[in-house]
Amino acid sequence: MPNNAGEGDAGSPPQVPPELLAEASVWVARLHGPGRDRRMELDCLAWQARSAAHRLAFERCTEVWQMVPNLPSAQAYAALAKARRKGEPPAQAHRQPHRAWALGGLALAGLATAALLWLQPWQAGQTYATDFAEQRHVLLADGSRLWLNTETRLRVRLTPQARTVAVQAGEAVFEVAPDTQRPFVVRVAASEVVALGTVFSVRLTAGQPAQQALAVAVLQGQVAVRPTPQADEGLAPAAAMVMQPGERVRLQAGPSPAAAATAQVDRPPMEQLVAWRRNEAVFEDVSLAEAVAEMNRYSRTRIVLSAEAAASHKRISGQFRTGDNAAFAQAVAALHGLAVQQAPGRLELVLPP
Repeated sequence: MPNNAGEGDAGSPPQVPPELLAEASVWVARLHGPGRDRRMELDCLAWQARSAAHRLAFERCTEVWQMVPNLPSAQAYAALAKARRKGEPPAQAHRQPHRAWALGGLALAGLATAALLWLQPWQAGQTYATDFAEQRHVLLADGSRLWLNTETRLRVRLTPQARTVAVQAGEAVFEVAPDTQRPFVVRVAASEVVALGTVFSVRLTAGQPAQQALAVAVLQGQVAVRPTPQADEGLAPAAAMVMQPGERVRLQAGPSPAAAATAQVDRPPMEQLVAWRRNEAVFEDVSLAEAVAEMNRYSRTRIVLSAEAAASHKRISGQFRTGDNAAFAQAVAALHGLAVQQAPGRLELVLPP
């Protein structure tokens, strides 16, 4: 899929979305830190080459960095704003005889956040979303990374006091940058997932109230799952629970809105849960109906089980490429002695005559 994020009309500067400024801020901080090497430089150049908006975001964040050494951030931003009003090149607005090329890690992290907050109104929050069969990787200003699976929608709000994400639909993996002063809180349904520095996934299954489900899995570190302060019902555990690496909690809605959700903790293969990040689906002794439903999340050519095939209670294990429903259907047919019937926009798995 081509990356046209932020491209403007011919002859006009490209629009720079907030997520690009967040990524550019982190690149500037990393390049002026102790870990800089040739590989990092090449990766940064490749990132800038993705679009004119990427290059402009990097230039803007570099301007801010050039103003900061030996100046308090507020003065630097004021000087840069004054230069822009006068039409002066930002690098001439305030020159230091010597640049502080070796800024401390804490100062770099502060610069990345400060530059982003000054260049874009992040306190208002930023929405990220994916369409059907689309996936997306997002780098936040604090260094945290998000991977959004198909049909996911969430809103991120970063402030000096808090980091919050509201998941409205779908599935995402969160790799949280440590910050003991600002816990990372994901709000989904009637639950909150709280982390300091960890990797975890959240999946919200939509549907009728009695069909809604929420799953939280911990890949690294620890997280706390608790009801939101305002929630008195919905998809939330009865009390706060601390989850360890390798654990998953699944919350299933009760039969009525007033009924409490049921919680089940297990230890599934974590790499299978996040295989979608490498465009794969991995099944281990799951029902054919469950596997078909998962594969249909990634392809507009839907697979349909005939009533007889569904009633056969066949199960499947294996690793498959998401988005290639034709290959999956043929593999299943060969494995279980089924036939594939093609129709416009769908493939039907049936028992052979």
